[in-house]
Amino acid sequence: MIGVFAAGERGRRAAVELAGFLGPDAVVPDGPIGPALRALWPRLGSAVFFLGTEATVRLVAPLLRDERADPGVVCVDGGFAVALLGGADAVAERVADVLGAQAVTTSASAVSPLDELVELLDATVEGDLAACGEAVRLGEPVLLANPLGFPLPALPDNVVAHGHETAWSVLVDDRVPKGPADDRVVRVVPRTLVVGVGSGTGVSASAVSAALAQLEEKRGLDLRAIRAFATLDRKVAEQGIADALEDWGFWHDSTTAPLLSYPGEELAVIPVPNPAELAIGIPSVAEAAALRGAMELSGGGRVEIAAEKVKGAGVTVAAARVLPRGRLALVGLGPGDADERTPRAEAELRRASVVVGSAECVAQVRHLLRPGTRVAADGAVRLAEAGAAVAFVEAGAGPDVAGPIRADVIRVTGVTRQL
Repeated sequence: MIGVFAAGERGRRAAVELAGFLGPDAVVPDGPIGPALRALWPRLGSAVFFLGTEATVRLVAPLLRDERADPGVVCVDGGFAVALLGGADAVAERVADVLGAQAVTTSASAVSPLDELVELLDATVEGDLAACGEAVRLGEPVLLANPLGFPLPALPDNVVAHGHETAWSVLVDDRVPKGPADDRVVRVVPRTLVVGVGSGTGVSASAVSAALAQLEEKRGLDLRAIRAFATLDRKVAEQGIADALEDWGFWHDSTTAPLLSYPGEELAVIPVPNPAELAIGIPSVAEAAALRGAMELSGGGRVEIAAEKVKGAGVTVAAARVLPRGRLALVGLGPGDADERTPRAEAELRRASVVVGSAECVAQVRHLLRPGTRVAADGAVRLAEAGAAVAFVEAGAGPDVAGPIRADVIRVTGVTRQL
């Protein structure tokens, strides 16, 4: 959502006119600016103010919490559209285009590419992300390791895979690295794991928690990478499991890992690495539930066992991994004007490492692309299936592709003119 805020009748008319060009995501709230801004702030992706820079800063300063979550802020002051904070350069340029003003953008207003990477992967971070991001902005060589092959956005040329001596390293992985900790390594931990839990009746919370800890201590998995838990349907009522998962959420600052449940007949047919003769008549609960949950969350993608079962006191746990796959955004540019391109389309263009389209379409959006973005005339599906983050651009409502694709597909339609 883009909030457009203005004081006075004249300013409000300008805000309403601008919102019409910015598309359906733009809103102009009624009433005084302060209360409206506080109410909308958690939902905003960007905020545009028809106010002086000092007044805008005073309004937003008490609301700022996290540079990765705060909206981008643009101030329209005189004949300028000023990107104040939060990676608002693209929005400032777009507002300037609509108003015939001059965009004022600075590298300081841009979000670090590493911040965008973390947001894209819905990841937890360990290490000094801000300092590492500053090194990236200053052009210092930064090593990036991505052993599982996540589709990453375009990154500057100084972010390298190997072959350079670097002061900083970034590791994108759901596993705990071996060896001593290094305060010059930033770990990005995506949520890829589904943990299956099997237990006897009346299992204690401490036993379940101890078994979960073994996934890290014995199997080397980072428990912050857990996306969901899974178990046999009749085990959902086990208080020990519920209490242990609540405890996990507290210590890992997460309340978004659901407990999935499946009937025995579903788990019985899932091949597992360590089948057993269980008293309940199926060969596996922990491994089978982990794999079944990963299959559900993968949307048809590939899954694998990340950790074979670990036994505790009356409880068994195992973990399955939802393997990353490429991303294909089908982006419609509308009839061609900047005001007919949606904010979602611009966001997808910045998330892509490769943009595919005709020379004419690419020329319309080239100023929105991040440094390091590759451009290709064709091959969007092939690139996405190979694991890249791809945006396929086309005029009008946007392109389409036929048949199943081994990649995540996102459709972003362009604005169409009303005749």
